[in-house]
Amino acid sequence: MANSAPATRPVNPRFSSGPCAKPPTFSLDVLKDAALGRSHRAAIGKAKLKDAIETTREILGIPADYRIGIVPASDTGAMEMAMWSLLGARPVEMLAWESFGSGWVTDVVKQLKLDAVVKTADYGEIVDFGSVDFDRDVVFTWNGTTSGVRLPNGDAIPADRAGLTLCDATSAAFAVDLPWDKLDVATFSWQKVLGGEAAHGMLILSPRAVERLESYTPAWPLPKIFRLTKGGKLIEGIFSGATINTPSMLAVEDYLYALEWAKSVGGLQGMIARADANTAVIERFVADNDWIDFLAADQAIRSNTSVCLKFTDNRIADGAAFAKSVAKRLDSEGVALDIGAYRDAPAGLRIWCGATVETSDLEALVPWLVWAFEAEIEAQLANA
Repeated sequence: MANSAPATRPVNPRFSSGPCAKPPTFSLDVLKDAALGRSHRAAIGKAKLKDAIETTREILGIPADYRIGIVPASDTGAMEMAMWSLLGARPVEMLAWESFGSGWVTDVVKQLKLDAVVKTADYGEIVDFGSVDFDRDVVFTWNGTTSGVRLPNGDAIPADRAGLTLCDATSAAFAVDLPWDKLDVATFSWQKVLGGEAAHGMLILSPRAVERLESYTPAWPLPKIFRLTKGGKLIEGIFSGATINTPSMLAVEDYLYALEWAKSVGGLQGMIARADANTAVIERFVADNDWIDFLAADQAIRSNTSVCLKFTDNRIADGAAFAKSVAKRLDSEGVALDIGAYRDAPAGLRIWCGATVETSDLEALVPWLVWAFEAEIEAQLANA
């Protein structure tokens, strides 16, 4: 090939959008105090689970009267639990602008069979929140992991809303300053911004959400794994570390380490600053190269974690094949792993820029993006 490969490689080539890179100081040795072989209901297990809940509260600034629970099945389990337990009491409005939000629409409309108002936007765009009726229960993602689009703020959500807001915040928690007074339910998973291990989700409930749970019984049966109340009262133990089913104490230890690492880099504001610095590297790269652009054209709604890019060069004959070839070439070189666009999203690249990624690794990556692009253009022309 005419173009030569860059001399510098990222130290950590893991730019996956989930599970994401672990904190840069991670080693298996930090898990040595995990409560392995012990019951999660023993004093040591309950103490670690409660520590995970309260440290999450501390870093994210979650109000003292909000409940925080560790639940099964990652962010998906937390969102399903919330929707199946809370929706149906009043009209519902579903907002979607990417794959996971569309999945919540499918569950509510086709599984719960609620006559919901559905508002959607194309990949790279966002629903007009000014048109949303917050007297309804409203379900939305804060950060579209598969589209690189996020809600810029919560200003459009009224404080005196009659409905509940249910927010999938899995790629936003620890990367944006979430307005808790505007959110009645928020969910996220450990394996996103903190780079924790998978399978566990966090369910955060406002007092208004708790009131709904204790005053409303859904028309459909709830499996045990979704039940948050007993005898019309919230099961408080779930929100103090008495999990519904058995958690992985190894994963809990890993999450506790990630939380301590987050505190060491400045807590929430430090995490946000790291993600913003990472995204700025990609912004400079895009500005310097006219053959690539952000999927989200509007910078105000552009994610600082799941950054999605599209190729714009008119020499590209097959966009999907070209993007896959670029991602494969980078993977083969060991400089960027798992950066292809999500399977349901437009063709392109998706580069995780959350706080666990080092800015120096992104700076080392971008010359390789140029190299791979030019190599694939040359290959395409040679095969024409």
